[in-house]
Amino acid sequence: MRIQVRSGDSLWYYSQLFMVPVNLLVDSNPNVNPTALQIGQDVQIPGFDVQSYTIKQGDTLWKLATARNITVDVLLLVNPQVNPQALMIGTNILLPTRIITPLMDRKRSYSYQTLLSDIKGLQNIYSFIRVNEIGQSVLGVPIYELRIGKGDRKVHMNASFHANEWITSSILMALVNSYLLSLTNERPLRGLATMPFYNETELSIVPMVNPDGVDLVLGGPPSEVSEQVLAINNGSDEFSGWKANIRGVDLNNQYPANWEVEQARKPVVPSPRDYPGEQPLTEPEAIAMAELASDNQFDRLLAFHTQGEEFYWGYEGLEPPESAVIAEEFARVSGYRSVQYVDSYAGYKDWFIQEFRKPGFTMELGKGVNPLPLSQFEDIYEEMLGVFLASLYM
Repeated sequence: MRIQVRSGDSLWYYSQLFMVPVNLLVDSNPNVNPTALQIGQDVQIPGFDVQSYTIKQGDTLWKLATARNITVDVLLLVNPQVNPQALMIGTNILLPTRIITPLMDRKRSYSYQTLLSDIKGLQNIYSFIRVNEIGQSVLGVPIYELRIGKGDRKVHMNASFHANEWITSSILMALVNSYLLSLTNERPLRGLATMPFYNETELSIVPMVNPDGVDLVLGGPPSEVSEQVLAINNGSDEFSGWKANIRGVDLNNQYPANWEVEQARKPVVPSPRDYPGEQPLTEPEAIAMAELASDNQFDRLLAFHTQGEEFYWGYEGLEPPESAVIAEEFARVSGYRSVQYVDSYAGYKDWFIQEFRKPGFTMELGKGVNPLPLSQFEDIYEEMLGVFLASLYM
């Protein structure tokens, strides 16, 4: 929600008026000097939206404010042109609305366009989010990263490395939405106050690593590559088993961490799943994720996959001792089985541990056959909420 600065206003005053933490106001307005606001300057108030309202007989700003548990000054800030002594019946004003429920429809097929719509919606309300394009897919689709928080601890999470695991994107975005609601309403999650997490942890989220593949599973191949994709899929137009990117390369078999082991035992040509490519890091999506980790030196990484209700956290004995402590907490809060080593290589988590000697985790959400049904959404969300929070406080 946008307001204009008046004489004597300050971010501290807006914080008290709207009951929003002042550091969220500061981060929502990076181009504003927080100690020297300029009269007439636009300021974003996170956690609020506005709706139009038509003045009726008997309305006063006091009545309208009282009914919404806000002050008259909030209404005056949002409606600087209104004369409170002379409200005109039939004229429209704006009423600020605190957002207290999730913006997202949590139970729907989660395409790339759905993701873009959700990112736009969250940015509009939670203006302290930073959104970065970290690279592009094979088809030139932007791959986006969300950043939340300003702390020294750097935590990264991602989803939909695998196309038919698109439910992980929906779960991760729902977790982000809950976190944002908690921050702006100062409402605990699982009994935990979350503003300390915001102040201590910078959270990096890539909600859809493989947008081309996700859209292929959900909507079929785009016309410009339909022949190639159908050939890779043995002529079938059923793509529910497709894990790879649009070129038939498994993005989670693309990293130089015993890549040769996977090459020797996996398909030797492009395939709906498991083909590791001609060599490591040939695919733009995999390259973008490697560059993101190298540029940011994250303190820990979580990659959301499906399925199995377990998670993997070791690689060749290179994981640091703190990984075991974090894994114990993840198991406790989720009920998932903790597995240190698994006979799988060349994954993003494997490479991250190898390169940076930092804790990395592959979370296998839910249980069943991919793509998992949306009927599992709420259970998975509840299991991962504890993991999400533990990632921020440990």
